[in-house]
Amino acid sequence: MVRAALAGLVALALAMGIGRFAFTPLLPLMQGDAGLSLSDGGYLAAANYLGYLLGALWAARPVRSALAVRLALFAIAVTTAAMGVVHAMAWWLTLRFVAGVASAWALVHISAWVLPRLAGGAPILGGALYSGVGVGIALAGTLCLALTRLGSADAWLALGALSLAVSTALWPIVRDAASSPARASAGGWHRSPDAARLVACYGAFGLGYIIPATYVPAMAKALVPDPAIFGWAWPLFGVTAAVSTLVAAPSMARYGNRRVWGAAALVMALGVAAPVLAPGLAGILAAAVLVGGTFMVVTMAGLQEARTRGGPPLMAAMTAAFAGGQIAGPLVVSYLVQQPHGFAIALAIAAIALVASALALATREKPCPT
Repeated sequence: MVRAALAGLVALALAMGIGRFAFTPLLPLMQGDAGLSLSDGGYLAAANYLGYLLGALWAARPVRSALAVRLALFAIAVTTAAMGVVHAMAWWLTLRFVAGVASAWALVHISAWVLPRLAGGAPILGGALYSGVGVGIALAGTLCLALTRLGSADAWLALGALSLAVSTALWPIVRDAASSPARASAGGWHRSPDAARLVACYGAFGLGYIIPATYVPAMAKALVPDPAIFGWAWPLFGVTAAVSTLVAAPSMARYGNRRVWGAAALVMALGVAAPVLAPGLAGILAAAVLVGGTFMVVTMAGLQEARTRGGPPLMAAMTAAFAGGQIAGPLVVSYLVQQPHGFAIALAIAAIALVASALALATREKPCPT
């Protein structure tokens, strides 16, 4: 159990911390040395999230999870390194798209590979698994901070090399001769109103968290130009994410997935609104802590609820809805950023979506179909 949880932690650190979120701390660097605009950054983020959406839909097909994890991690390593080699927007869009596909496969199939191996174990093991995302964010953000003086291209290459080394080390561990194609839990995924509610709430989560998750370092840079200061906003986001799942795991065992999910969504909404409610660096740091400290709690609670109620197909459907929300977020920013108070409006939309999802989750839970 412990070995599986640790392998999953490292795999998620690579898949999400680097494959999905390395772009966030590198966006300010790419603005400085590659001439990337905030709108261009939104399009690159949306390309990654479109890939994530298609990858989540693809991940619903039966496949051996161990093989899927191996291939996804290797694809992330290659596409991450390539971001430092090519310098054309069209290539960057393509690479971020492919990395998004691989990241979705990794999240769904790492969960599908690890969670059955943790059945009957201590709840803290599930928390340790999902803390990998925060660990990856913190490490990638700290590495990007250390590579600031070298530039964004060298940072991409360094992260790609690290990803390849980690993928190679995990290759012989993430395997199971008895593994079989992922299938829904007994009885299959019943497309009930309750399942639709879960999918919609997870989609609202994607829209709600993605704006601060994409733009926290860029917002900090606008206030504090010194990278030695603004660069710490993203590692702070990652550290709180890593700690949050370890703290929340026992609460899920006691209060249930949905209650923890709903409470975390409300706290996240406050974090999303923090830069509007408290303009300045304090509001941005509050967003980093409150959103960073809840987004993996929602991910953990949502995926465990999905596994209980529908298995990998429902996990994939929820991940696809999440990706749809993520696509909408950067596009909304790219559109509104040219308008007066446009960024504040985008944050308000995101916070409202999160509050609505918390209210929907408070609706009386329907029993599982038999």
